[in-house]
Amino acid sequence: MNDLIDLVQWPAMVVSVLAAYLVASLSKHKRNWGFWLFLLSNALWIVWGLHTSAWALIVLQVSLAALNIRGVLKNGPQARDAKEAA
Repeated sequence: MNDLIDLVQWPAMVVSVLAAYLVASLSKHKRNWGFWLFLLSNALWIVWGLHTSAWALIVLQVSLAALNIRGVLKNGPQARDAKEAA
């Protein structure tokens, strides 16, 4: 089982790179997929971090997930409507 969890770092890395690629897209649909993939990569890194006791990595991934969610909320339709009304 430990060997399988050790391997989680590779899919986590691939998903992180793919998410970064998609988030940089001009397509809203691709950016949305990038957001969800970033959250998946955060979860994968947390699983691996728990297994290896990489506490700083876990804190980093939770922080990045929170910032990503904040960014989506600040750029959502309601936020845009409120900005235009101001």
